[in-house]
Amino acid sequence: MNQAARRIGKTLALVLPVVLVLSGTLAVTRVPWAPSASEAQVLTASSKRDMSETSMAPQDVLRRQLVAEVQQRNPGAALTDLQVAMAKRPSLAGYCSAIARALGRAAVTKYSRGGNAAAVRRAQAWSRPVCDTSFAAGVADMR
Repeated sequence: MNQAARRIGKTLALVLPVVLVLSGTLAVTRVPWAPSASEAQVLTASSKRDMSETSMAPQDVLRRQLVAEVQQRNPGAALTDLQVAMAKRPSLAGYCSAIARALGRAAVTKYSRGGNAAAVRRAQAWSRPVCDTSFAAGVADMR
């Protein structure tokens, strides 16, 4: 009897791990880890929409909003909002010059219907000492 129990124990010791590994492997292959092709397209399309502001850095979100404001309203409103944003979030101060420069370029683009020289003069009229003179530098970039 002792010999039979020992033999059954050795057999289980060898067979049981193999059975557990195989059953675990089969269980994992049954789980839908990868989406089907149609689901992948839906995921890709929705992820492009979500990229707009959620995955962008705060300074890029601010730049995008302010450039849109230049186009919709005027450069003065965007510069005022830039000053307010810098006061509220000092962590963005390192990006202030780059954002103000982008606003200067956007202002020239907005007014470029009447020719480049006229657009530069009109955009330059909005110039203020926000973030040093970066807005004016952005306008000058477009000459």
